[in-house]
Amino acid sequence: MLSPARLRPSDVIRVGGAGLRTRPMRVFLSALGIAIGIAAMVAVVGISSSSRAELDRTLAALGTNLLTVAPGNTMFGEDATLPTESVAMISRIGPVNQVAATGKVPDAKVYRSDRIPAAETGGIAVRAAHLDLPKTVGATVAEGTWFNAATEKYPAVVLGSSAARRLGIGAAGADVQVYLGSKWFTVIGVLDPVPLAPELDSTALIGWPAAESYLGFDGHPTTVYTRTADASVEAVQAVLAATANPPAPNEVQVSRPSDALAARQATNRAFTGLLLGLGAVALLVGGVGVANTMVISVLERRAEIGLRRSFGATRGQIRLQFLAESLLLSALGGVGGAVLGIAVTILYAATQSWPPVVPAWATAAGVAATLVIGAIAGLYPAIRAARLAPTEALATP
Repeated sequence: MLSPARLRPSDVIRVGGAGLRTRPMRVFLSALGIAIGIAAMVAVVGISSSSRAELDRTLAALGTNLLTVAPGNTMFGEDATLPTESVAMISRIGPVNQVAATGKVPDAKVYRSDRIPAAETGGIAVRAAHLDLPKTVGATVAEGTWFNAATEKYPAVVLGSSAARRLGIGAAGADVQVYLGSKWFTVIGVLDPVPLAPELDSTALIGWPAAESYLGFDGHPTTVYTRTADASVEAVQAVLAATANPPAPNEVQVSRPSDALAARQATNRAFTGLLLGLGAVALLVGGVGVANTMVISVLERRAEIGLRRSFGATRGQIRLQFLAESLLLSALGGVGGAVLGIAVTILYAATQSWPPVVPAWATAAGVAATLVIGAIAGLYPAIRAARLAPTEALATP
């Protein structure tokens, strides 16, 4: 008993590709329709992700993940102090990325020279600072340099922008000296204004070891700045007090997360809903285009179907042939659309000075969804083609 030949996967691809090559213009237009839909989806996702990245960068500058820890008051109303180990303990919290502290040196005053009366301090505070402070609070140096492992041990000072102005030292005033705590300190840098920590603008900052050596600083931090993973800001805030001062967490003040964090979360939810809606519409349009193309193809190729059936092709092989054509057509449109969407995203982001971001999941999901839609859209035409009897198909003019 004779049995029909089986089609290998390579045979299926070759037969499906032959059906597409015989009608190149129609295939091109159909694939173009799919590509436009997928490109729209990828471009919307990419442009929205790029816009979100720019928004995140802007909000990060507002300190959405910056928390500050400061000593409060004891139960008797006296000023509390943070333990000297508080910075090290806070740094061990998992989601905390950066930690730096300043410590106020209460008895030290800053003067432009030793001839100025003691009462004319200019309201400039003196604080010891950790090396990682600029990185943590987003401070930048307008002139000169920040401390390093060597200069933090010596009588060197970095002035806040307001402090430098009050002392009559401009942005180009590095390498001059100021009279600080009855000792001469060399100005090695002047900071730009610090929006996230405005208290630093009117401060003279010295290295932590130098404050202990020259000014009798006790080593207790008065403000601890922490940078935390965005998703864990509230969780970290809840444990900061107990971590900074385990014996007396009620004597610790912790700042609340910035309102900009809530704005970021609301924006992310809005973007997610927008992307899902537009992606669904784009895929639906592509699926309708594939289904329309394949139905017309079946109607026009009835004679070809009848001829193949008369030569021994089974219903399953006919069905597989048209399903392969539908998948190949969808793949062409999906890949082309993904490439076009990426190009549009990069071009638009460049015109807006945004960081171009195209999530890998968007590209992969676009192509995969196109194949699924193509399979579903080509299933009915494939079944319809397989049901044609050879005599009926061959009788079609």
